[in-house]
Amino acid sequence: MLTEFKTFIARGNVLDLAVGIIIGAAFTAIVNSIVTDLINPIIGLIIGGIDFSNLYLVLSGEVPGGASLQTARDSGAAVFAYGAFLMAVINFLIIAWVVFLLVKAVNRARHAVARKEAAAAPAPAAPAGPSEADLLAEIRDLLKARA
Repeated sequence: MLTEFKTFIARGNVLDLAVGIIIGAAFTAIVNSIVTDLINPIIGLIIGGIDFSNLYLVLSGEVPGGASLQTARDSGAAVFAYGAFLMAVINFLIIAWVVFLLVKAVNRARHAVARKEAAAAPAPAAPAGPSEADLLAEIRDLLKARA
């Protein structure tokens, strides 16, 4: 059983998956920083700093007027937190857009490298045709056949 486990772990696809998860976690931190630190402040300026995350409706229970979503939740009231959901959707769309742009840039760089390598590769040699002696011999044989 231990041997089978070692074989399973040593397979390339398991190691590739582990590396992919680790790189994905690091990439997630980068994308979250781009969204949180760079894009969200710009969007906040454009829409006037509106934060939808504290928008909610009280379904049952008592909540002091103007209380934050966290205060409403802490009071034990049943709340319909549509603002938090709306912010999650907006953040998802922003993150998806940033990932799309990053993947597009990486693909563009890959294609540029591939084009450079293709241009640097020597052109395939032209197929060798018959030599001058072969052509003259063929002409001679054709003239003999006519005569």
